[in-house]
Amino acid sequence: MSSVEEGDLVARVEGAAGIIRLNRPKAINAVTLEMFRDIEKALDRFEADPAVSVILLEGAGERGLCAGGDIRTLWESSKAGGDLGQILWREEYILNARIKKFPKPYVAFMDGIVMGGGVGLSAHASHRVVTDRTKLAMPEVGLGFFPDVGGTYLLSHSPGEIGTYFGLTGQTMNGPDAIHAKFADWVVPAVKLPELREALTKLRSGVTAADVSNLISGFATGEIAGPVAAKEPAIDALFGFDRMEDIFAALKRDGSDFALATLKTLNEKSPRGMVVTLKLLRLARTASSLEECLVREYRAALEVFRSDDFREGVRAAVIDKDRNPTWSPPRIEDVTPDMLAPYLAEIGKDELKFS
Repeated sequence: MSSVEEGDLVARVEGAAGIIRLNRPKAINAVTLEMFRDIEKALDRFEADPAVSVILLEGAGERGLCAGGDIRTLWESSKAGGDLGQILWREEYILNARIKKFPKPYVAFMDGIVMGGGVGLSAHASHRVVTDRTKLAMPEVGLGFFPDVGGTYLLSHSPGEIGTYFGLTGQTMNGPDAIHAKFADWVVPAVKLPELREALTKLRSGVTAADVSNLISGFATGEIAGPVAAKEPAIDALFGFDRMEDIFAALKRDGSDFALATLKTLNEKSPRGMVVTLKLLRLARTASSLEECLVREYRAALEVFRSDDFREGVRAAVIDKDRNPTWSPPRIEDVTPDMLAPYLAEIGKDELKFS
């Protein structure tokens, strides 16, 4: 067994597996710029090592794989007019794209809480394992942001309007719903993860993706749809619009308990964030690749980083925790095309590029 120092990221070889462990359990493994850089180094090493047949991403502690990015540090940089957003998101998004194309099987244990940046590290994997404890969400609209890290790509590939619903409401998926939404592949009971982990480390060299799939299937429950999937007909009818005003109107017209609860949830979100999110989700439907969506997300993220809504959303949720953000503008109907345009505009030499 070879290893590096056990800091915020642990990268080591155990048998046939290159282990990447997010190691900030007190912060539910929230990822920092240095951790992204360490993951890149680990992938370089594991890709070049013929003894490594499979990559395994896991989170330290009992609470979850990863609660997202280190949002407080981004907030501080945004307030100070810094450039952390530009640097961090560039490296993070390039890493997200690399994970999707990684040449060796990449297994993600999506146990417990999996949000934001944690989704970017796991949901683009070739083999995605959720559990009976999984709570997966893209809650960025509540921060004046949008589902990034390739979230618009993933959500746009969910069936019907399921992705639109999860992207705009930030609601949580359990394991089976994550499979239905195409964010995951298998539900494995959390108590079986240690046994599956050991089996992965004992794989022979030169193992194929199909071999890894067959191994995981032997531990899986076979569940493929959860409580939100059962609401898909209603979600399709209520969210099948290209303007937020029309979604709000449909929810008000419907008047069911589900529609009214959803309306209450949306009324708590950033109007600007919702409009940007819906536009990016609709554009993602015709995108040819994850990279195309990430380029678009990067343009929008830099605009978000400069915005009052992002700073206010993080303040209310993370800094002061009063859960009472003052959004600008405060209403959906006040978000104009001129406000939306900068989020979609090309950014010249600063465009996200993949080598």
